[in-house]
Amino acid sequence: MTESPRRSGEHPEPEQQPSSSSYDSHGAAYPPPPAYAPPVAAPRRARRPVALLAAVAVAAAAIGGATAVFAERLTATDTATGGNGVSGTTVSRSSRGTVSGVAQAVSPSIVEISATSASGASTGSGVVITADGEIITNNHVVSGASSVEVELDDGRTYTADVVGSDPDKDLALIRLRGASGLKAAALGDSEDVEVGDEVVAIGSPEGLTGTVTSGIVSALDRDVTVSKDGNPGQEQQGQQGEGGGPWPFEFGGQRFNGDTGSSKTTYKAIQTDASLNPGNSGGALITMDGEIIGINSAMYAPSGASGSASGSVGLGFAIPVDTVKADLDGLRAGGDS
Repeated sequence: MTESPRRSGEHPEPEQQPSSSSYDSHGAAYPPPPAYAPPVAAPRRARRPVALLAAVAVAAAAIGGATAVFAERLTATDTATGGNGVSGTTVSRSSRGTVSGVAQAVSPSIVEISATSASGASTGSGVVITADGEIITNNHVVSGASSVEVELDDGRTYTADVVGSDPDKDLALIRLRGASGLKAAALGDSEDVEVGDEVVAIGSPEGLTGTVTSGIVSALDRDVTVSKDGNPGQEQQGQQGEGGGPWPFEFGGQRFNGDTGSSKTTYKAIQTDASLNPGNSGGALITMDGEIIGINSAMYAPSGASGSASGSVGLGFAIPVDTVKADLDGLRAGGDS
């Protein structure tokens, strides 16, 4: 049938609106398509985790970089400020591993000892182990002394009493009269020491207070034999007592630096090439972390040398600090003195 043309002025018939639902060929309903394509929503939830992960990655990289820089600063050598300090005499983190750092940290705990007796005068060294003035030194530094004077790193002087001694280990404990607030040394563990470890020695060779030398641990468990009687003249500066000379001792069946006498004792020693000279006796052998691992006790000098002619040739010996720690209670109780 032919559709009749619309007359002028006639209104078009309204278009039939689709129902809210249409049906497919199987009769299933489905929603009608929208009149226009809706804008695609940004997948905000998907993007936020990606952005967050990126931010975390950037932050982690920044923290990692800062940690690397911080670690580098902690292991650096001496700085103008000295870095963050560590308790006791241990070396500041920024100076750890440097001789100057060890010297600065430990020198206040090392003293010079002047002992006098009927046979002469001696100069040795000692290590402060308590704030009220307990000091470890060698027995042969103070053996037979009628008076003992001690000079601190800062120049203060005190009179000291011999609390106890152990000639078998060549150790002695003295105590300052009226002292307080001293800087005590940190005692390490000599069982952890290995050949090749870097060490620092501090003492008063030839009366030169606060002398610092350095080297390595050359050997361990050396059987060193020394006199049990001791002789203040052995460590003297200036006046020479009878039978004097630098630290008489025996090793491998041979005598060095003079006669050790008839009464002897043998101990296991740490050998070091750090320069030791008469007057270092009783001073400290120290790790690069500022911990005491030995009490310097003997040195080899060329045959026939004595007094100022008996300089170090890089063969020094120290009593292990583990021996010292094991002997402390006995020394405080008077030892064998």
